[in-house]
Order: sequence, then C-alpha cells, then structure tokens
Amino acid sequence: MPPATDTRITEQPQIDLGALSAACTRIEASKAAKLAQEIWGIEGQLTRLDTEKDDTFALISSGTKLIFKIANPAESAQELDLQVKTLLHLKARAPDLPVPQVLPARDGRALVALPGPDGPRLARMMSYLEGDVLDTLPPVAAEQYRIGEINARLRLAMADFRHPFAARQIAWDVRHLPALAGLLDHVDDPRQRKPLTMAFDQITAMADRINALPRQILHNDFSRSNLLVDRTRAQSLTGIIDFGDVVETAVAIDLSTAMLNQLPRDETELGHEEMFTGATRLFEGHIAHAPLGPTERRLLPHLVFARVVTRALLTLWRAKKFPENRTYILRNTNQGWAQLDWYLCQDPAKLSTRLL
Repeated sequence: MPPATDTRITEQPQIDLGALSAACTRIEASKAAKLAQEIWGIEGQLTRLDTEKDDTFALISSGTKLIFKIANPAESAQELDLQVKTLLHLKARAPDLPVPQVLPARDGRALVALPGPDGPRLARMMSYLEGDVLDTLPPVAAEQYRIGEINARLRLAMADFRHPFAARQIAWDVRHLPALAGLLDHVDDPRQRKPLTMAFDQITAMADRINALPRQILHNDFSRSNLLVDRTRAQSLTGIIDFGDVVETAVAIDLSTAMLNQLPRDETELGHEEMFTGATRLFEGHIAHAPLGPTERRLLPHLVFARVVTRALLTLWRAKKFPENRTYILRNTNQGWAQLDWYLCQDPAKLSTRLL
C-alpha cells in the first residue's frame, strides 16, 4: 500500500477543478510562433509569461505587442467562449474600460483548436495592455479608491451580460468553499491546518446567507496580480486582465476579492495602517458608483477571508500536485497567514458591522 501522503495528493475535493487539476505538456515558444504566423498571419518574437495552468506568450510583431494564449486541454470550449464573449460585451458596453481586445484569426474565428499530445487545445490572440503589474508596487491610498470605482464600473457594465456557461461551478468562487472541505486533509503543517479549519468552519456556517446574495456574471479575480497601472498618469489604472475565472456569483464575492488584495501583506505594510484601511478605501470607491445592501455589507468582511481560506487550500494542494510550478502557485499564499490570524482574533458580530 502506498504511503498516505501520496494517496492524499491524488484525492479530489467535491467540486470539479477542471484545468486546476490537469497537467499539460508545454508548447515551446518556437512552435507557438509558427502557429501564430500560420493561423493569425502574425509573425513576431514570443516570450513566455508565467501562468497558472496554460501557455501564454507575449508576442512582439512590427513593434506591436500582443498576447497569445494556448489553453490547458482541460479548459472547455464553453468556458473559453464565456471569456471571449465577456470581452466582446465589454467592448460594446464600456469601450473605455481597459480590458483586452480579442483579435480574430485569418478565418474570423476567435478560438482555434490546436492538436497537442494531451488533447486539443484552444488558442486565442488578444491585445497587450501596457503598465506595471500592481502586485509589484506598494499601495497608494487614492489609487485604492480608484480601483474600487473601476471595479464598480466593470460590475455595472456586466450586469446585463448573459452566457449559458456562466452558471458553472469553479473552485475560486467562494460560494463553493464548503465543497473544498476535503482539502483540509492536504494541509500537512498543523500550525496552518488549525487556523484554516477554524476559519473554514466559521465562514461555512454562513453558507445559506452567502448563497442568497444577489448575483450576476463577474470577473471574480479582481486582484493586484490582474491590474496594470502607470503611475505617471492621472488615471493610473491601465489594464484589467485575466478573465479566466469569470462566473455568475455574488456581487459581494467579486468585491471581496478586490478588497482582499488591498490588505497589508507583511509586517512592513501592516505597520503603517490597520488591517482593513486599504480595503475600506476600495469599498468606498465601489459604493460611490454601485450600491450594496445591508446583508451584503455584513457578509463582505467574512467573504474577504473566505478568499484567504480558499486560496490557501487550493494553492497548498496544487503545489503538491505540480511541484515544478510551486513558486508561482504559492506566490500569494504566505501573506495570508497573518491576515487569517487577524480575522480569527476579531469578534465576528462586530466585524459584520464594519462596513455598515
């Protein structure tokens, strides 16, 4: 019988993880360049970008930068069509929002199936958005408010968007946190497992209230890693990228993800202000343009930390499954432990009134 630790690594939680659990053979830049030239008629130099589960390249052609993405074979045509249709909707509904534009292939298709050793893979070409990844920069108060405004504008622009696959269940939607219970067994360090279990139990006790919140199709990953900025400009936000987690979920869940990414991440940041100060600035920017009801406001602080728990469970599990990509997978996990300790020290009832 194999060791218990090996068995745990192959277990699945009670939710379909799709491409999060599927390995794929990397496509080399030279082959991707050939495909881009043959299918899109675009010739240029490709540079691989770090990603969670697919092959993504920056392509420079005649001085123009583009993004060439070749999906994981476990990513279905329906979910990729959802991403493409989201971007097309935003182009029509809110053309001034800084989101990527989809560039059709020579034959007009937005998605093109490519053969591969692990099965067919869907490829797409998009515009490249300039700017620094916000995650690499220290927080700025006025910018946090502005990010909240943009998050609200994106929410409102997507309010009338419909897609038959938007009701899919994805692990990064914290409405489904209870389905990740089995991943607690994958947390080997008891110093990590104990606070995760405590927070998991506290948050999942609110599941019925969370499931009753107003929903629509949303970005669902409005994080500092997916925002680009140019701080030499008055309107510093230059890009909203990575629509891979688009899903129909609670409005408050989408906002809570954005807020989480404004929490202090280490002792240096925490030393300058209280844990929720930056997140509150973002919240205020959001509600200046799009309202939230009292139940949403009461649950919002807990949803912020539901994302912390979700992130820890998924990334610790995936780091075991894909050790070769461990550094990228765990890049945001360690900052969550101090955040989680703070959450567990709060009076839940008092925290629920924080944003009223």
